[in-house]
Amino acid sequence: MISLDEAVTARLETHGERFEVLVDPDAALAMKRGDFEGELEDVIAAEDVFENASRGDRPPENALEEVFETTEPLEIIPEVIERGEIQITADQRREMQERKHRELVQRITRNAVNPQMDDAPHPPDRIESALEEAGFQVDPMEPVENQVDDALDALRPVIPIRFDEVTVAVQLPPDYAGSGQAKIREFGDLESEEWQSDGSWVGVLTFPAGLQNDFYELANEVSSGGAETRIIKDEDDIKTR
Repeated sequence: MISLDEAVTARLETHGERFEVLVDPDAALAMKRGDFEGELEDVIAAEDVFENASRGDRPPENALEEVFETTEPLEIIPEVIERGEIQITADQRREMQERKHRELVQRITRNAVNPQMDDAPHPPDRIESALEEAGFQVDPMEPVENQVDDALDALRPVIPIRFDEVTVAVQLPPDYAGSGQAKIREFGDLESEEWQSDGSWVGVLTFPAGLQNDFYELANEVSSGGAETRIIKDEDDIKTR
């Protein structure tokens, strides 16, 4: 269950009665859209149905029976969420918008590159500034993944940007290959790997292009600066870094 401090009210008014439940706003909105895959306990802050949640007042049992044909809260709560309205305050809306704005910037930073700068990643502050210049406003009631394409459309007149993946070959020297390769292989999709006769390890990984700098930092960290990396664009075009 979520904490009461994070919960908002889902309210259903019908048959002259009001029914309220305390929910996580994002999870409840996903449930209303029909794309929530978690458990009900991940959505709610209390296993209870209220007439007025702020006061803790509960509706009469005969009203529950009339509307829902049950008095069992865990059967009623999904109906209140799906048929009712999610009530959020101005402060809650602003907090949701700020959080989703940060998530959007992070998602774009992880995946986007600058095609005019040899596909170099865009730093987060550049994405922040460009979104502000473009006047793009995140919708707090929509999932971030549904807003990425619109954000990219808004960004393209402001900065050169493209979503892409990169494939990198990395070689770790023998002294660091054993422990280092375990961390490297978790960074992205391991396309291939090979142990060399001298004990060094070569792996080829694909990951979001915006994470290139993070990958190089990791490779240097696990090898004390001894790693060698190559960006693989195709079989005939390999750029040594």
